[in-house]
Amino acid sequence: MHSHDVVRWITQPVYQISARDPRSLARARVACVPTPRMYVTDAIVLSRFDFGEADRILTLITPEIGKLKAIAKGIRRPTSRVGGSLEPFAELRIQLARGRTFDVVTQVVVGHAWLRLRDSLESAATAWYMAELADRSLEERHPAEPLYALLHRAYELLDAEMAPGRVARWYEMRLADELGVRPEVDRCVECDRMLEAGESYRWVPPLGGVLCQRCPGPPAARAGISADALKLLKAYQRMDAEGLAELRLPEAVEREVEASMREFLRYSLERDPRSLAFLDEVRAPRVVPAAT
Repeated sequence: MHSHDVVRWITQPVYQISARDPRSLARARVACVPTPRMYVTDAIVLSRFDFGEADRILTLITPEIGKLKAIAKGIRRPTSRVGGSLEPFAELRIQLARGRTFDVVTQVVVGHAWLRLRDSLESAATAWYMAELADRSLEERHPAEPLYALLHRAYELLDAEMAPGRVARWYEMRLADELGVRPEVDRCVECDRMLEAGESYRWVPPLGGVLCQRCPGPPAARAGISADALKLLKAYQRMDAEGLAELRLPEAVEREVEASMREFLRYSLERDPRSLAFLDEVRAPRVVPAAT
């Protein structure tokens, strides 16, 4: 026996096989099956940054594996075969090789690119914001099929030119559902009484939703929320995206709901996504200098 064979034999785990326990034989068989070094998965790019002279580190969301980090070696060189494929706002079919620190991208095929989404700066900024929310919500290498499907659908809606703000609120509400922190908008979060028309309400994210006017809540109770904003929050929970696209509401109500959901997610995720600053800058009204 060669020395390297001896080392391999010594370092292999020992499995006790009992004639009385057939499962022990099954466990031994499973343990002996090697993990394939190469694998293929659908993926969407959540974030990326340059690394070294020509490489790029990617954070991907995949249905089966969940969130993972991968390295695309030499992607920034003009001769790279995958340089034009590993872009955001596209569903990719990626082949990876398992590595020690990062898995390595070896092949990429673009399944579908949401091109119209990229044509609108506000839509693109909203897409980055939603990708960051997904990134912040996931642990690495835990299956994430529902959240992958949610982000995929949100990109489809942006690509179909649905109002970015509506898509973002629809996505935020369903993301809260996936995280198990669905806001309570039908009952008081303190006394569990059904909220009644005509009374005043307060939005209290640390308690998980709305307080009725009878309950004092915490000392630092949040500001009131209007009845129209509460109705819109309920609509975002119950209506599909196509139905939401048809709603016609005052801009002030839309802004109130946006602020309420931001506060809720800030509490749930413990800070604002960094991409919000860029999104707010894109949406800020531009002052056109007067002609002289």
